[in-house]
Amino acid sequence: MEFEFWWLLGIPVFFGLGWIAARIDINQLLSESRTLPRGYFKGLNFLLNEEPDKAIDAFIDIVKLDPETADMHFALGNLFRRRGETERAIRVHQNLLARPDLPLEQKLQAQYELGQDYLKAGLLDRAESTFYKLMNTLYTAQAGRALLEIYQREKEWLRAIKATEALQESGVGTRPKEIAQFYCELAEDELVHTDPDAAMVMLEKALAVDRNSVRATILLGDTHLAKGDREAALMAWRRVEHQSVPHVALVAQRLMDNYQAVGRPQEGVNLLRSYLAEAPSIDLLEVVFKAVLERDGVEAASQLAADELRRTPTLLGLDKFLEARLMNASAEVRPELAIVKTLVHGYTQKLARYQCSHCGFKARQFYWHCPGCNCWETYPPRRTEELNVMN
Repeated sequence: MEFEFWWLLGIPVFFGLGWIAARIDINQLLSESRTLPRGYFKGLNFLLNEEPDKAIDAFIDIVKLDPETADMHFALGNLFRRRGETERAIRVHQNLLARPDLPLEQKLQAQYELGQDYLKAGLLDRAESTFYKLMNTLYTAQAGRALLEIYQREKEWLRAIKATEALQESGVGTRPKEIAQFYCELAEDELVHTDPDAAMVMLEKALAVDRNSVRATILLGDTHLAKGDREAALMAWRRVEHQSVPHVALVAQRLMDNYQAVGRPQEGVNLLRSYLAEAPSIDLLEVVFKAVLERDGVEAASQLAADELRRTPTLLGLDKFLEARLMNASAEVRPELAIVKTLVHGYTQKLARYQCSHCGFKARQFYWHCPGCNCWETYPPRRTEELNVMN
């Protein structure tokens, strides 16, 4: 194809068109900036000078003149809440709600944000009242979840159950595990008040909602024990194996104590050793180690610890192995072995933690409800080092 010199004439034409388009964009930007209220720039200036109270007053004045700036107030209120300045966030959203001509959708949003402010500030009664007003509105699901959080904080488990059931009926997912946990909380309260019959009713409801609830099964055994029926308690605790083998470590000590109480300690040792072979666990090893030590002596306990250390090499297992060897060590090696045992034990105290699989919160004891993220059943029944070895 031959080059035509007249094509060069198109270059300045296209350049001129681009220049005109840029000027139009700049003029439009300048005209829009002139329409912004002076209070907007005044408020920004206060924010930049770290004078948030004066900035809020300036922004509130803008809303009085122009309700369409409400989105800016929502952003500002959320910013204050994230920074922990809940009083300022409350003030922003209260002033929005005070606007008589604010559109309904924005008024509902302001009420929801105000409820979140109260919740963050720990004013649970005000938060509950605010969210309750949002039921049967566009914010029904969000308000229902917030009310559920409040009831859990207040340990109002019956109300938490009703709130969860309402969420399920509205189509916001199914939560059988949470409902079962709430019934378990009620059962524990009844056991504390020495009313095992009432606890039994709650546990039956928990298992009706979630038949695989390990906690409900464990508490069922505790309830039978509170009523004096050890055999029924043993049967309940043994059912944990069918729900989750790793969780048998949580009932190992209960099983061993009650097998000894009914005069069948060897049966208990054999059962726990079978669990240990199927699901290695340092907590389970601890119970079996003590039982074998009492019944069969130091050599048998030492052999058990050595076998488990070879099968699952962890520092927690090494600590238990050194404990067994120290019991049967000669006078010559005992001092050196004691030093090694002390060093290993001190380090294993940092590893002997349970860790939430949702937020990573670590704790010495096992929790059904994570103190860090408030999620249910997020703690594996194994220590962190064991999980690392398994992975």
